[in-house]
Amino acid sequence: MPFEAVIGLEVHAQLKTRTKIFCGCSTEFGAPPNTHTCPVCLGMPGTLPVLNRKVVDFAIKTALATHCRVNPKSRFARKNYFYPDLPKNYQISQYEQPIAEDGYLEIDVAGQTRRVGLTRIHMEEDAGKLIHDPDRPVSRVDYNRTGVPLMEIVSEPDLRSPEEAGAYLRQLRAIVRYIGVCDGNMEEGSFRCDANISLRPEGSETLGTRTEVKNMNSFRNVERALRFEIDRQREILSEGGRIVQETRLWDPGRNHTWAMRGKEEAHDYRYLPDPDLLPLVIDSEWVASIKAKLPELPRAKKRRFVNELKLTEEDARRLVSKKAVADYFEDALKECDNARLVGNWILVDLLGFLNSNDQTIESSPISAGQVGKLVQMIETGRISGKIAKTVFAEMAVTGRPPEMIVKARGLEQVSDSGAIEAEVQKVLAANPDQAAQYRAGKTRVLGFLVGQVMRATRGRANPRAVNEILKERLNKG
Repeated sequence: MPFEAVIGLEVHAQLKTRTKIFCGCSTEFGAPPNTHTCPVCLGMPGTLPVLNRKVVDFAIKTALATHCRVNPKSRFARKNYFYPDLPKNYQISQYEQPIAEDGYLEIDVAGQTRRVGLTRIHMEEDAGKLIHDPDRPVSRVDYNRTGVPLMEIVSEPDLRSPEEAGAYLRQLRAIVRYIGVCDGNMEEGSFRCDANISLRPEGSETLGTRTEVKNMNSFRNVERALRFEIDRQREILSEGGRIVQETRLWDPGRNHTWAMRGKEEAHDYRYLPDPDLLPLVIDSEWVASIKAKLPELPRAKKRRFVNELKLTEEDARRLVSKKAVADYFEDALKECDNARLVGNWILVDLLGFLNSNDQTIESSPISAGQVGKLVQMIETGRISGKIAKTVFAEMAVTGRPPEMIVKARGLEQVSDSGAIEAEVQKVLAANPDQAAQYRAGKTRVLGFLVGQVMRATRGRANPRAVNEILKERLNKG
């Protein structure tokens, strides 16, 4: 029997606030264990939480960017469970009345556009971190992360393949980065994903028994884990077995999931309204003020790059995947309006250089304006594309502008037809056999003759002019 996968994702995005959600402790990553704690985030008796307004701002901003309805009234609840990294024995979250609901994202997969529903967005505090001793049966707890603000973004079970799940996550991460609410760093745990997956017979509307998969710290691992789980569940169902509702962990080294515990339901957490926090009331003016400041989002930017700048779908997708790259590209266009050529230099030459040197676009030694001016010099014929590679390499080392490098090293392209014709005559005189072959119909030898002229001019001759003059002289005999 053919089966269909039904996938829903729960994403935890750590918000880029300087302080925690209910206290003034720092959210800085990598501090010594238990140095960013206080009586509030450690749940000491007699302490009271105070909501960080910036957390609410960021949640509203995310809701608007994902077409969600911002609820005028929401409230916090206590999610009760016991675990050593949870000092209060409950987590402050939202349950029955989240801050936002009923949104969607649009994704592109295999040339098709699909809309994926968002069930809800809610705010909550993070738990601590258990550190397991590799040599002894001992675990230690670091509470620095306790109380760090999170948004949980829950999708509808609208995804049907690992590829769609990967596309959804990439789109969501691009959005939270664009609007500046999360850095999207999966390696540091600031953008985490749990996947709920079940199988059902194709054509059926009834959902199957689902499992939840955790411990996936990259898009690739999410896709790999989902593929494994689909195959595992299909094999069980095909043999007449039953799927057990449980939470499973992904082991990237062994490329499989394994059972962690039985899957909890909402009633297992005994949610109750937090008595220390008043209901959160959000008026329309607050929402409107945040909406007015939203930047152009990646999907809209990609559409504009394709429709107005005539970029290919793939180039536009790569340029908008990170806001800093898209901004760099648009800044470079202020110096040169050939969008395709500018985009190519950024995607191939600049990003290739930065990746090979473990640098980011933010730390690039070459400014956007310098790339734009370099491409403009190619466009106007001042330098050839080959010379531009040499200039680019020196720009990367020295940070000097391209005009200065070209002038100092005498690299400006020779376009004077008289000077080029003189070199062409010398090359033809030195290579009579090749000239005869061309006239006899072996036109591929023209490339050799062009190369000789370029070598004689140290690559400075205008290649188009060299081709034209060579052909003219050869055809004259």
